[in-house]
Amino acid sequence: MRRQVLAYNQNVMLVRHQLSKGWKGTSHKHPHEQLVYVVSGCIVFEAGGKTAELRRGDSVVVEGDVEHRAIALEDSEVLDVFVPYRSDYAQ
Repeated sequence: MRRQVLAYNQNVMLVRHQLSKGWKGTSHKHPHEQLVYVVSGCIVFEAGGKTAELRRGDSVVVEGDVEHRAIALEDSEVLDVFVPYRSDYAQ
Protein backbone atom coordinates (compact mmCIF):
# COMPACT_ATOMS: atom_id res chain seq x y z
CA MET A 1 0.00 0.00 0.00
CA ARG A 2 1.27 3.44 -0.95
CA ARG A 3 -0.23 6.57 0.58
CA GLN A 4 -0.06 10.06 -0.92
CA VAL A 5 -1.51 13.05 0.91
CA LEU A 6 -2.84 15.28 -1.87
CA ALA A 7 -4.23 18.31 -0.03
CA TYR A 8 -5.46 19.35 3.39
CA ASN A 9 -6.22 22.10 5.83
CA GLN A 10 -7.39 21.95 9.45
CA ASN A 11 -10.88 20.85 8.36
CA VAL A 12 -10.48 18.30 5.56
CA MET A 13 -7.88 16.01 3.96
CA LEU A 14 -7.68 14.25 0.57
CA VAL A 15 -5.51 11.10 0.40
CA ARG A 16 -4.72 8.69 -2.47
CA HIS A 17 -4.09 5.05 -1.59
CA GLN A 18 -2.63 2.63 -4.12
CA LEU A 19 -3.29 -0.96 -3.08
CA SER A 20 -1.62 -4.02 -4.58
CA LYS A 21 -3.73 -7.09 -5.29
CA GLY A 22 -3.88 -9.22 -2.14
CA TRP A 23 -3.19 -6.35 0.28
CA LYS A 24 -5.21 -6.67 3.50
CA GLY A 25 -5.68 -3.68 5.74
CA THR A 26 -5.84 -4.02 9.50
CA SER A 27 -9.24 -3.47 11.06
CA HIS A 28 -9.19 -0.07 12.78
CA LYS A 29 -11.24 2.96 13.74
CA HIS A 30 -10.62 6.66 14.18
CA PRO A 31 -12.72 9.68 15.15
CA HIS A 32 -12.62 11.13 11.62
CA GLU A 33 -15.52 10.84 9.19
CA GLN A 34 -14.26 9.23 5.97
CA LEU A 35 -15.43 9.17 2.37
CA VAL A 36 -14.03 6.29 0.29
CA TYR A 37 -14.06 6.48 -3.54
CA VAL A 38 -12.69 3.69 -5.74
CA VAL A 39 -10.89 5.22 -8.74
CA SER A 40 -9.84 1.86 -10.21
CA GLY A 41 -9.70 -1.81 -9.30
CA CYS A 42 -11.82 -3.73 -6.82
CA ILE A 43 -11.76 -3.91 -3.03
CA VAL A 44 -13.76 -5.61 -0.31
CA PHE A 45 -14.73 -3.03 2.27
CA GLU A 46 -15.84 -4.04 5.75
CA ALA A 47 -17.38 -1.48 8.10
CA GLY A 48 -19.69 -1.74 11.06
CA GLY A 49 -20.31 -5.45 10.55
CA LYS A 50 -21.25 -5.07 6.87
CA THR A 51 -19.19 -6.16 3.85
CA ALA A 52 -19.37 -4.76 0.30
CA GLU A 53 -17.39 -5.33 -2.87
CA LEU A 54 -16.54 -1.93 -4.35
CA ARG A 55 -15.42 -1.31 -7.92
CA ARG A 56 -14.44 1.71 -10.00
CA GLY A 57 -16.86 4.56 -9.33
CA ASP A 58 -18.26 3.13 -6.09
CA SER A 59 -18.12 5.08 -2.85
CA VAL A 60 -19.06 4.73 0.80
CA VAL A 61 -19.20 6.91 3.90
CA VAL A 62 -17.65 5.71 7.15
CA GLU A 63 -18.84 7.47 10.28
CA GLY A 64 -16.27 8.32 12.94
CA ASP A 65 -15.33 5.59 15.43
CA VAL A 66 -16.68 2.76 13.23
CA GLU A 67 -14.40 -0.27 12.88
CA HIS A 68 -13.44 -0.80 9.21
CA ARG A 69 -10.87 -2.26 6.82
CA ALA A 70 -10.23 -2.91 3.12
CA ILE A 71 -8.89 -5.86 1.15
CA ALA A 72 -7.63 -5.39 -2.43
CA LEU A 73 -9.02 -8.02 -4.82
CA GLU A 74 -7.16 -6.29 -7.69
CA ASP A 75 -4.53 -3.58 -7.96
CA SER A 76 -6.64 -0.60 -6.88
CA GLU A 77 -6.54 3.15 -6.44
CA VAL A 78 -8.73 4.66 -3.72
CA LEU A 79 -9.32 8.29 -2.76
CA ASP A 80 -10.15 8.96 0.89
CA VAL A 81 -11.49 12.20 2.31
CA PHE A 82 -11.15 12.70 6.07
CA VAL A 83 -13.03 15.26 8.16
CA PRO A 84 -11.39 16.76 10.07
CA TYR A 85 -7.91 16.25 8.67
CA ARG A 86 -5.72 13.49 10.11
CA SER A 87 -2.74 15.01 11.86
CA ASP A 88 -1.03 11.57 11.86
CA TYR A 89 -1.04 11.62 8.02
CA ALA A 90 0.07 15.27 7.72
CA GLN A 91 3.60 14.62 8.97
